[in-house]
Amino acid sequence: MRFSLRNIIVVLLLFIGFLTFTGAFFIVNETKQAIVLQFGDPRKVITEPGLQFKIPFIQDAVFLDSRLLNLDPQPEEMILSDQKRIIVDSFARYKIVNPLKFFQTVRNEATFSDRFGRIINASVRGVISQYSLASLLSDERLTIMNEIQAQILVNEDSFGVDIIDIRIGRTDLTEQVSNNVYERMRSERLKEANLLRAEGQELSKEIVASADRQQTVIIAEAERTSSILRGEGDAGKNTILADAYGLDEEFFDFLRTMQACRDTFGDTEMSMVIAPGQVCEKFFGELKSDN
Repeated sequence: MRFSLRNIIVVLLLFIGFLTFTGAFFIVNETKQAIVLQFGDPRKVITEPGLQFKIPFIQDAVFLDSRLLNLDPQPEEMILSDQKRIIVDSFARYKIVNPLKFFQTVRNEATFSDRFGRIINASVRGVISQYSLASLLSDERLTIMNEIQAQILVNEDSFGVDIIDIRIGRTDLTEQVSNNVYERMRSERLKEANLLRAEGQELSKEIVASADRQQTVIIAEAERTSSILRGEGDAGKNTILADAYGLDEEFFDFLRTMQACRDTFGDTEMSMVIAPGQVCEKFFGELKSDN
């Protein structure tokens, strides 16, 4: 009896070893989901992690990712409604929710990325071709993205995926368009600079003219005030002289004579010789000779 039980255990161990060696058992981890194929025909879909069994030599297991995956199509050059050419780089995030349909449609993730990437680029091209570059760079961008998503989401069920997000990563102008835009911006900036320079020169002329007018007014006002003050001073002087003249008429006759001489000769180096006579005797008295 012991021998028979031992033989049974040995046979079971050998059988388990055989199954393990031939790949009858396989493990589906938490990040994967599996499809069991029998001669290439799907027989079972496994979405739960754990140890699974398949018939050796007859069945195979295909694994698909159950995580959130990225899809990054090749950037493409596209033409906008204003005939400008841009390079659009878009991307999407998706999850395989129907492994059987996914496998039957595209077999693997690489094929899906190629086929669905072309669908994304075609949808993006079809939508943004209706808009100008200015619209694409304005607040209309959100509306454009909503239209693109609406067109792409129509195709998700046929692939067995759930499209979580679709974005336009960047939009670059082609080299030719970039050069044209740069030249146009440069021309506009030069035009604006010339306009500002002309306005500055005109303003400068107005400021100078205003300053000249103010200077003329100030000088005229100063001269008028000076004349008034000079007249008042002369009047005051004359009043003082008239009062003083009444005190010593001979002295002030002499003073007026000296002032007349000063006014006549000014700052010249000329000398005045006063001959003895009535004028000299009048102011200096009778001159006596040394002889």
